[in-house]
Amino acid sequence: MANKEKMSREEAGRKGGEATSKNHDRDFYQEIGQKGGEATSDNHDKEFYQEIGQKGGAATSDSHGKDFYKEIGEKGGKARNNY
Repeated sequence: MANKEKMSREEAGRKGGEATSKNHDRDFYQEIGQKGGEATSDNHDKEFYQEIGQKGGAATSDSHGKDFYKEIGEKGGKARNNY
């Protein structure tokens, strides 16, 4: 048996995602996304979403500085002006 290098999880996930995207269209992804959202919302309450939102916000603010928020704020403002 030949010594084969193991594939990383990241690489396996990427390959699987690419294969899946070749077999399914946009409607498929919208449908599974909607089903996932419905399933999640059935299992959690308002406090759960507040808690994970706070955790995500804290993690993001820890990893980005003031300049990052200034830049995305400016981009968002420009995008809104294009509507």
